[in-house]
Amino acid sequence: MLNISSNPMDRDEILKDVSSYQEVMSSHATRKFVFLLCGIFGLIIIGLFLPWTQNIRARGTLITLSPDGREQSINSVISGRIEKWYVREGQLVAQGDTILHISEMKTEYLDPELVGKTRNQASAKKASKEAYADKGKALDQQIAALLRNTELKKLQAQNYLQQSALKLMSDSIDYQTSRMNLDIAQKQFNRQQKLYDQGLKSLTELEGKRQKLQESINKNISAENKWLASQSQYINAELGLSTVENEYREKIAKARSDKMSALSGEMEAESEYNKLSIQQESYAKRSSFYYILAPQNGYVTKATKSGIGEILKEGEQIFTFVPERTEMAVELHVRPLDLPLIREGRKVRLQFDGWPALVFNGWPDVSFGTFGGKIVAYDKVAQDGTFRVLVAPDEEDVEWPTLLRLGSGAYGIALLNNVPVWYELWRNLNGFPPDFYMKGDVVEKKPKGVKYE
Repeated sequence: MLNISSNPMDRDEILKDVSSYQEVMSSHATRKFVFLLCGIFGLIIIGLFLPWTQNIRARGTLITLSPDGREQSINSVISGRIEKWYVREGQLVAQGDTILHISEMKTEYLDPELVGKTRNQASAKKASKEAYADKGKALDQQIAALLRNTELKKLQAQNYLQQSALKLMSDSIDYQTSRMNLDIAQKQFNRQQKLYDQGLKSLTELEGKRQKLQESINKNISAENKWLASQSQYINAELGLSTVENEYREKIAKARSDKMSALSGEMEAESEYNKLSIQQESYAKRSSFYYILAPQNGYVTKATKSGIGEILKEGEQIFTFVPERTEMAVELHVRPLDLPLIREGRKVRLQFDGWPALVFNGWPDVSFGTFGGKIVAYDKVAQDGTFRVLVAPDEEDVEWPTLLRLGSGAYGIALLNNVPVWYELWRNLNGFPPDFYMKGDVVEKKPKGVKYE
């Protein structure tokens, strides 16, 4: 109950304060302000439950997805002297167009007929190689003929040896027979001599036995001579067989030695021919390096050697070349902490330098001026403390601007999972990493209201 003092002045003051309070509380503007605060608070509460796309932000540059589409250095393969430029810097050239002509400087390559003369030397060596090959074939035929003759001569010598053996056997039998006849004749003469001494036989019969004994002696000597001659003939036949084998063995060995010499000469000639052929191809290939050609359609930029008469060293850079048509990609550099969140195929939103954009990291669908991409590869080894991630255009999204140039800067936002705003605020306040669980991963503690992809 309101206690009103009995003092008229105090009562008037209290009533005046109460009426002011009631007037304030009944003000229409005050009620609007309260409703506005309540509305803002309600919107904040609702906003905390809105979905938020977790992301990883990284800076990068525009490159090409294929290595052959990137800026490349054109070097001189050989040392030489610049004779003429056929293009100017920044000019578009087609594949195979002549860009630069250089001349030779080394004394061993100054002969204008060097390729032709080397070709003639190679042809001469090739003819020499073929001659050695023909000689080897002729020696093969000679060796084959000698082998056939060896067999025939051995067969002839073996037949003669066999004949000598048979004749030796026959003469040996005749010799044994003559010895037996001689022994019989000797015994008959001895008996006849005894009978003659006893007066039983006449001198005529004794002389007849003596004559037969002499004939037997003569026949024995003749048979022995034939037998000894047959032995000598047999020995000569054996020597003849050995002589035939040794003679043809020597001839065949000499022919094979000549064949090996021919083969050695052929291989040496082939080696020289191959060496000269390589020199010829090298000289011909070197002459093609006098003209620097465009490797593909593109632009000639940054000529490091420009004057006529300037000397080029072997392998020295002449100018840089930028291909005309390239398959653009973005090279992002992410921190090692964020690398576990990267996987191939993950969506990325990109903002390019020079292209106006209004970016909302957590709501990529309402961002303006960004372009879609997807991760195609990433390095497995860090360089300068970061990992390189390659992002290619997303075929399902808006095409990238055609006026993009290599080396321009880019800002990438790798899109992760969708979570409520309150969870993202709570995660950032606690310093927790973004969620990167995919389907099939085990989640021990899943905050209420969080949706994982």
